[in-house]
Amino acid sequence: QVQLVESGGGWVQAGGSLRLSCAASGRIFDITTMAWYRQAPGKQRELVAQVATGGTTNYADSVKGRFTISRDNAKNTVYLQMNNLKPEDTAVYFCNVWVRTSWYRPESDYWGQGTQVTVSS
Repeated sequence: QVQLVESGGGWVQAGGSLRLSCAASGRIFDITTMAWYRQAPGKQRELVAQVATGGTTNYADSVKGRFTISRDNAKNTVYLQMNNLKPEDTAVYFCNVWVRTSWYRPESDYWGQGTQVTVSS
């Protein structure tokens, strides 16, 4: 079907930057919304940012002005540039992609395996 491979997580000091990538492959007719979510220990998974097919973006208030989501449709890849990272950004980050596997099928969403981001103070 569809596979998502994430990369770019790691450890960084507060104020630093990281860039996450998520590449989709497999049976893809087209991709609509691409997004990043995160889940911190003991907390629910939350939306961080999303980007629609036309490029319209939406961000959680907590990351506005610091994170930038972008997509490369030719590579079926979504990115999350994270600047001025804070300890409260520490979480596992998941990409989420809505895909149609053929023209006559409705879209379905797929999740990446998650990548750990740790920000130390």
